[in-house]
Amino acid sequence: MSDKIKRIAVLGLGNVGTLAATLLHETGFDVVGFDTRKLRRKHKFEVAQKSAATKTEALKACRGFDAVLSCLPYHLNVGVAKAAFQLGIHYFDLTEDVPTTQAIREMAKTSKGVMAPQCGLAPGLVGIIGAHLAEQFDQVRSIKLRVGALPQHPTGLLGYAFNWSPEGVVNEYLNDCEVIEEGQHKWVSPMEWVEKIHIDGNRFEAFTTSGGLGTMCETYLGRVENLDYKSLRYPGHGELMNFFFHELLMRDKRDLAGEILTHAKPPVDDDVVHIHVSAEGMIDDRLMRQEYVRSYYPLKIAGRTWRAIAWTTSASVAAVIEMVNRGDLPAKGFLKQERIPLAPFLATRNGALYEASNPI
Repeated sequence: MSDKIKRIAVLGLGNVGTLAATLLHETGFDVVGFDTRKLRRKHKFEVAQKSAATKTEALKACRGFDAVLSCLPYHLNVGVAKAAFQLGIHYFDLTEDVPTTQAIREMAKTSKGVMAPQCGLAPGLVGIIGAHLAEQFDQVRSIKLRVGALPQHPTGLLGYAFNWSPEGVVNEYLNDCEVIEEGQHKWVSPMEWVEKIHIDGNRFEAFTTSGGLGTMCETYLGRVENLDYKSLRYPGHGELMNFFFHELLMRDKRDLAGEILTHAKPPVDDDVVHIHVSAEGMIDDRLMRQEYVRSYYPLKIAGRTWRAIAWTTSASVAAVIEMVNRGDLPAKGFLKQERIPLAPFLATRNGALYEASNPI
């Protein structure tokens, strides 16, 4: 395998996959996007109508490339990762699914290329930020990651719009959540530990959801007293979702739950992504708190306006690919997001979008 990434296959051309392919193309990579649909919109990068749902199909889609980025539903990622492993090429994805990541980690023990799942927004960017804040302390008491992808102008009691995969959101609301509490690694229920948070004068609630920490519990066990991830929502959302999933027993019908919620709260273009990351601990024998708080809005990229959730997710994985390509990160094995240094990340062409769109 070449030390440099020249050709990249991007599998799955939904909003995030299309933008990721666009960003990589604009950065100078030779990109081919794959999708099972015949796409009407023309793109600057090459597009092929092809499936990667089976082992044979995944191998065909990945062959001839230096790297593959999977933007497919999470249950297809292990198959794509196996194809990348067999071909000896770099693998990247956006999954928050814990079993998927664990399967990829096993492959990474003997991989010829880097195996980098969880390269999106959360897990992904927020872990990079959280680790950066934690490094400022002599002793860390807590790391708290909070992220909300929301409509700017919420309507109804839920105050939500499904701009992200409904399948992914349902899993986040129902799967158990990893935390470190008082120095102990634990699994806790989702949609619990509700707290109030204010950003720019606006009030939100935050509650536990699964997958957002990636591998951080493993990395920080024994080094931090408390570590957790929560989703930000408008007040009252968590109580209604608990009613929907548990009192109405929709937890037993996840696919139907996703269909109902998406039908009731379809995507909106005017969205916003709020990030509230904090760390507390001792610096020079003083108890201190460091925060990274940003609100990201739709952004015009390559002549088209993209939703905040799409570009904040796509730019993260594109920046990581840039860093692997230029040698800032390991060229093989499993890549933990919290091992990625923030300053070089923000110095990439795509990482720079986060500060350029929301300067300090």
